[in-house]
Parts: sequence; C-alpha cells; structure tokens
Amino acid sequence: MIDVRYQDNIAIVTLNRPDKMNALNIELFEAIDKVSKQLRKNRKIRAIILTGAGNNFCAGIDIKSALGSKTAAIKLLFKWWPGQANLAQRVSHNWRTIPVPVIAAIEGHCLGGGVQLILGADFRIASHNAQFSVMEGKWGIIPDMSGNMGLAQLMPKDQAMKLVMSAQTIDAKQALQYGLVTELDDKPMERAIEFAQSLCQRSPDTLAASKKLYHKSWTDKPWRWLMRESWYQIKILLAKNQRIAVKRQQSIDKGEQPRRDFVPRQRW
Repeated sequence: MIDVRYQDNIAIVTLNRPDKMNALNIELFEAIDKVSKQLRKNRKIRAIILTGAGNNFCAGIDIKSALGSKTAAIKLLFKWWPGQANLAQRVSHNWRTIPVPVIAAIEGHCLGGGVQLILGADFRIASHNAQFSVMEGKWGIIPDMSGNMGLAQLMPKDQAMKLVMSAQTIDAKQALQYGLVTELDDKPMERAIEFAQSLCQRSPDTLAASKKLYHKSWTDKPWRWLMRESWYQIKILLAKNQRIAVKRQQSIDKGEQPRRDFVPRQRW
C-alpha cells in the first residue's frame, strides 16, 4: 500500500497502488498518516521524497472505498474540535509539520486528493507529462484535505479560486506558471534525489528552522517574523551542528572533502 525505503539519510515514500493509479482508499489514508508520524520522530533523516508507483502520482480519492460507507466517511472526517486536523487533512498537513524538507516527485496524473497531498510538500518537481486538477468541484464539494493553505501561499487568489471553482485540468507547464509546482524535469525522481542530496549537505538544524519559520510566519505579522528569526537563530547557535557547518564549509573552501558529518537535528 505504501513503501518506505532509505537512501543514505533520505526517506523515499512511495504510494503503491499502481493498478488504481495510486488512488487514495481508506487503507492508504491510514498508512500515509502512520508513516508521516513515524518519520516526524526520526531525527536522523535529512529529507523526504514523496512519489507514486508506476507512471502516476495519485489519481485522487478512491470514492467507492474511501467514502463508500458511513464508517469510512467517519474515519476520514471525524475530529474532536474544528481546529484539529482529521485523517483526510493529516495526510497532507503532516508533511508540513515534519522538520525536514519534503519533496514531491510527480509523474502522470495528480488529481484531486493527489494535488492536496503535494501541497503538503515543501517542493514539487513534476515531469513534463504531469496533469493536475483540483477536481472536487466536479462532485459538488470543496477541497478539504488542508491543501487550501498551500494554494494560498503559492498562488494568486484569483488563480487558486479559478482552479478550485472550475475543476479544470492543467498541464505541467501551466502548473509551473501558476506556481503550483517548483520546477519541471524529464526525470523528476532523479532530480528529487539530486536536490535532496544537496540539501543533506546543509545543517539539519538550519533546514528545520527555515521550514518552521516560513510555515509559521509566511502570512504572519512582522513582529512575529522578527521574534522567530531571533529565537531560532539563538537555538541554532547554541547547538553543535552550527559549528560543524562552519568546519565543513572551511574544508570545502580549501577544496577538501568535509571529514565530519552533522549530528541528528535538535527537536523542533
């Protein structure tokens, strides 16, 4: 249903229902929720790549399986209080809370719930053949898997509303123009690994602090930006990884191979 493998310090998470174009059934919702929570606790990983098996990322929600019974619908939508994320929202939102960069590598169909998933990632690398649609409007509903936060941060309001209201399908070039994806590449998985490896050369505390700062402060008031910048910087300066980063960069500047690796990140 979902595969996790590790390449050095990178966790590669693969949605594995290729016969259904990786459509989200209730079991896959639960598996993504479980894996993302486990990865959040893993302080040794430096980056995560989220992708789909076969030639598609995710064709959206498997309506018959995920919403075919009252029990399944309750599992997806139940929450104890309004501001809490339910299961449907956690499969996207959880990636935003993991203190490492999350990169979505996208091929083929990325529709409905698939778009909501990638909006939880920090970066989205798509193949030129990828297709995208916020298609919930076709079924008379609104997107409700927390991806609206991502749309608000990535796109102009009118373009985001156009995608949601029209439920139109756009190609990879349009998605790049709209800001929905970060970049295009003929081999998105290879490019995602290359990018993840480059990020692994930076202090994991710097990556974690940067991610937390931008997610918490992007639309916040200036005084909160200033407060968090100062606090996160102090926290970084008091830890080992900042000193290791200086020594590593000094070695690189001399044309030498860094001899010391970073220690596991702090708790962010």
